[in-house]
Amino acid sequence: ALARKAKFLATQARDPAPHYQHSHLGYNYRLSNVLAGIGRGQLAVLGERVAARRRNFAAYHQALSPLPGLTFMPEAYGTATRWLTCLTVEDEKFGCDRDAIRLALEAAQIESRPVWKPLHLQPLFAGCEVVGGTVATDLFRRGLCLPSGSSLQPDQLARITQVVTQLHQPTYATVS
Repeated sequence: ALARKAKFLATQARDPAPHYQHSHLGYNYRLSNVLAGIGRGQLAVLGERVAARRRNFAAYHQALSPLPGLTFMPEAYGTATRWLTCLTVEDEKFGCDRDAIRLALEAAQIESRPVWKPLHLQPLFAGCEVVGGTVATDLFRRGLCLPSGSSLQPDQLARITQVVTQLHQPTYATVS
């Protein structure tokens, strides 16, 4: 039943009707044979890439977690791939907000991004009922994704952490 539902949603959730009718939001997650072959070939290096991303996280964590106001997501039970390293910023403790860090990285030609915007804040869902609290909104306001590619080199990680660390200085005013 679960596989059938997944296939239904992954093939645009089209209802069995003579016309295009959708009772559910669906997606087109099908792959061509070529893309499936590339994906299968990439499985041979999956372990190396996961190890590289875990090393990235460890380098970020070691360099930045001692700074007040920066918090990394804890690892869930088991072993996470750490495919993306994100942190949250408490501007009162760190000395500047998430956007100041993002803009400083951008000025150094280092890409970073806010964490994903929650669905209830997306224009597509404006006017829809929101059920829940403020956790997602708060994470969006304070969350930052750091460069996390498996090809990052130690000198690149050092440069990224240096930019962030330099922002944590008493000369920077707290952004409200």
